Amino acid sequence: MQQFDNASAGDIVLSLADRIIENRAYLSEIDGKIGDGDHGVNMAKGFGMAADRIRGNDMSLASAFDTLGTVLMTEIGGSMGPLYGIMFTQFAETIEASPSIGADTFGAMLGSGLEGIQTIGSAKVGDKTLLDALVPAIEAFNGANAAGKPFADALDAMAAAAEQGRDSTRDLVARIGRASRLGERSVGVLDAGATSCALILATLASGAKQKLLKSATAGH
Repeated sequence: MQQFDNASAGDIVLSLADRIIENRAYLSEIDGKIGDGDHGVNMAKGFGMAADRIRGNDMSLASAFDTLGTVLMTEIGGSMGPLYGIMFTQFAETIEASPSIGADTFGAMLGSGLEGIQTIGSAKVGDKTLLDALVPAIEAFNGANAAGKPFADALDAMAAAAEQGRDSTRDLVARIGRASRLGERSVGVLDAGATSCALILATLASGAKQKLLKSATAGH
């Protein structure tokens, strides 16, 4: 059974919030090297506020993504709030009419999140931003899915590619945002957005895999 219920998967977003909050100091430390050092604080604040609204409300994955996206877009500062906010609200819109989430729906969801980010930002792969993690992750997921690999394997491919993409930012010169003023001095440091994006995608992958396992067990 290579799909899971949308209705019972809102808690995946709570695990995203836990992971971001756990890594708050780490994300701000990375950001402090070439940015303004508030990435972890802002992200933890936004994800924490969203988690408070989701917890105990038995939300679908779509509703939980929508709650998170809205909080990030409207209630936290920094450059990343709107970018992640639009990504998660696009995720929500893409899956809200789907009772169950299979690999094709999941792939469409990722793609529309990326499109949302691209409508408000001009960054591209190689500019040392979250896209350096997100774009290869989506390509890896879609590639595995197109090759007929199981949904869980495509999720693993996505998480691995996101981490490789994150690591690739260490050698890049920042071209966008505050860090771009440092030019060559931005080399040697991971990008904070790519780092948080890799965390989000890895946590999303493991949450979805747990749901797949549950629905497979329930199907027997």
